[in-house]
Amino acid sequence: MHPGKFAQMQEDGRLRCELCPRYCSLREGQRGMCFVRMRQNDGMVLDTYGRSTGFCIDPIEKKPLNHFHPGTPVLSFGTAGCNLACKFCQNHEISKSREVDSLAHEASPARIAEVARTQACTAVAFTYNDPVIFHEYAVDTAMACRDAGVKSVAVTAGYVCDAPRAEFFAHMDAANIDLKAFSPEFYRKLTGSEIGPVLDCIRYAVQETDCWVELTTLLIPGENDSAAELEALSAWVLETCGPDVPLHFSAFHPDHRMMHHPRTPVETLLNARGIAKAAGLHHVYIGNVHHKGAQSSYCSGCGAEVIGRDWYELSGWALDDHGACVVCGTGFPGRITGAPGTWGRKRRPLRMVEV
Repeated sequence: MHPGKFAQMQEDGRLRCELCPRYCSLREGQRGMCFVRMRQNDGMVLDTYGRSTGFCIDPIEKKPLNHFHPGTPVLSFGTAGCNLACKFCQNHEISKSREVDSLAHEASPARIAEVARTQACTAVAFTYNDPVIFHEYAVDTAMACRDAGVKSVAVTAGYVCDAPRAEFFAHMDAANIDLKAFSPEFYRKLTGSEIGPVLDCIRYAVQETDCWVELTTLLIPGENDSAAELEALSAWVLETCGPDVPLHFSAFHPDHRMMHHPRTPVETLLNARGIAKAAGLHHVYIGNVHHKGAQSSYCSGCGAEVIGRDWYELSGWALDDHGACVVCGTGFPGRITGAPGTWGRKRRPLRMVEV
């Protein structure tokens, strides 16, 4: 057990967790909704610290991050549990786990940073489940990575309170934040949460931190894919984040508690992309399907293809060493440093003790 932060004792004798907007109030021995934070001896403890469901080297584009050191490998890991209750969760074996025994892989923050460096990974990614709930482990690992010259990436739903949010994003170099829909009803019905804190998290991360941010919306037929909702979402992203924050529309496939719901047609993704681009967003992608044209990157100045993508394989590169279009000189937003990586679509599981 590792000491947890962001908890306050209440007058009624319960310990209130102030990590996320659920504000779970716990009696001795009780766990929060996320399952991994627990009251013990009148304090908060985290029982997933130093323990993971697994480690794997992925392409950075899989997070998805298309404007952050393209083509490079990232050491990915997560833990058990989650603070949302998404009925469509595509990592539910991990995020919905209530079995601490599933945390079979142990690694300290220093060990993770060391392995990432020796394996030539550009970054470590906190993913598979939401790193908000293993805040202390993620922050300590990010600090160790920074000391080792390795960057840190978060894949998160952004459901977090103000104080932990500030500490968390201060240590992240990039983040992909899920904007799961643009309606309070969707968030309540299908995720068991509220949209307000998520919108505020996105605004904060983009406007008040140095963290590079990209957004993802999983489109579910009949739930969050109407033209009106996509127009409203795109307009909000443009106003709040500006035209250069990348937006990814991903395809839903039947999973978890929505096994009988239809898959997302490619046409729906392309229509969403068209709506977002018409609203003024420059960099809009589709995911979970194969479509080279809608997964490549284009110059916002002249329209030239500057990064070609075939799934996670880079098929073209037309940026100079400063990240500008070689055709017209327009800067390409993101974190681009010199030539791209060549990791491609490989996925390599790791057992930390064997590296």
